[in-house]
Amino acid sequence: MTNDAKRTVDSAPVALVTGGAMRVGRGIAIALADAGYDVAIHYRKSRDAADETKSNIEKSGRRCEIFQGDLLDPELPSTLIKSVERTFGRLDLLINNASVFEKDPPGGFSDEHWRRMMQVNAIAPAALIEAATHLLENAPSGQIINLCDISADRPWPDHRAYCASKAALASMTLSYARRLAPKVRVNGVAPGIAIFPDNYDESTRKHLVAKVPLKREGTVKDIAQTVKFLAKHGGYITGQIIRVDGGRSIV
Repeated sequence: MTNDAKRTVDSAPVALVTGGAMRVGRGIAIALADAGYDVAIHYRKSRDAADETKSNIEKSGRRCEIFQGDLLDPELPSTLIKSVERTFGRLDLLINNASVFEKDPPGGFSDEHWRRMMQVNAIAPAALIEAATHLLENAPSGQIINLCDISADRPWPDHRAYCASKAALASMTLSYARRLAPKVRVNGVAPGIAIFPDNYDESTRKHLVAKVPLKREGTVKDIAQTVKFLAKHGGYITGQIIRVDGGRSIV
């Protein structure tokens, strides 16, 4: 066995988190590092935040590398997976977290808007899965976790393109779970209110929280710990989408 091969076999499992520099992605990356993963963080433009997250993970004793790219670029998924493979020599867990959340533009249909939602939220995750399949199938416990949304089942009239893209991601989670079994497990986590968008005022926030049976908004930790559970303890779970929404989806 070569030294390079031995390092690959002996190294910690590796997780790739798209959109891992900030918000929920950052929480997931840190939680996975705490669970013993080395972490590859993809980011689009938040370099300072990516560097900060990397530093935080390295202080815990885990390895972390950052990779820049725009998921609107159809070439990025293949390039990103190749870069992670070249850097770490393996990939055990793919977290499709990066997404675009935008209200539909007023005044009718926008082809550009729909294409952007679909490309980032559905097509890019599919392309990443396809590019990473050979690595995940060769991992001791290959996994994919897609960050879905409860809006896939409860669509909002002013976010039609976003909800449709998340519905596509949810369906994809189930189809890939069947296609990649038994070597790779594929699951989804569907947040409700995890972090409010910055442009939501206090009145809007209170109105939305009032609809949640648990009467509070969710936290990054709620989502990250669910991902961590699937990664570490979900060995007999595949094809499932776990709603982490305080009960909002049952109302």
